[in-house]
Amino acid sequence: MPSLRWQPLTTLLLSIAGLGVATYLTITHYDTHVALVCADNGIVNCEKVTTSPQSSIFGIPVAVLGLVFFFPMIALCLPVAWRSADRRIHLARLALSVAGVAMVLYLVSAELFIIKAICLWCTSVHVITFILFVIIVTSAPVVLGVEHSREPGGRHDAVAGSA
Repeated sequence: MPSLRWQPLTTLLLSIAGLGVATYLTITHYDTHVALVCADNGIVNCEKVTTSPQSSIFGIPVAVLGLVFFFPMIALCLPVAWRSADRRIHLARLALSVAGVAMVLYLVSAELFIIKAICLWCTSVHVITFILFVIIVTSAPVVLGVEHSREPGGRHDAVAGSA
């Protein structure tokens, strides 16, 4: 079974970077004295995106939801969490990454089809979240101890092993 060498550190660094951008977006959301550094013309218009009705969900700014996503993701991406024998940690990391990419799909579609503008800061969070998702999903069989066995008749089933 392949070992995880670069995935724990890479996902941790990506999560920290995502937290940094989400923190910046949260600060610029609440502090009107801090200007958002981004183009504000044409298709790239961070201000238009971050002040649109779609920039909040149930009254919660999307930037704050980014903080809510990246804080636990950092904890779940610590090398010690990747080495844990507790499957719940690995399942939580996987579930959170799936939720994150689902949110990214919604936000990108809102930017492109409703707001008709793109925020480069938001796009960086979207890219980080997508890369986290890909790394976590492709690592899931290793950390969850999933092995594929061939049953008589040619059918493949995933059998849970030890993590």
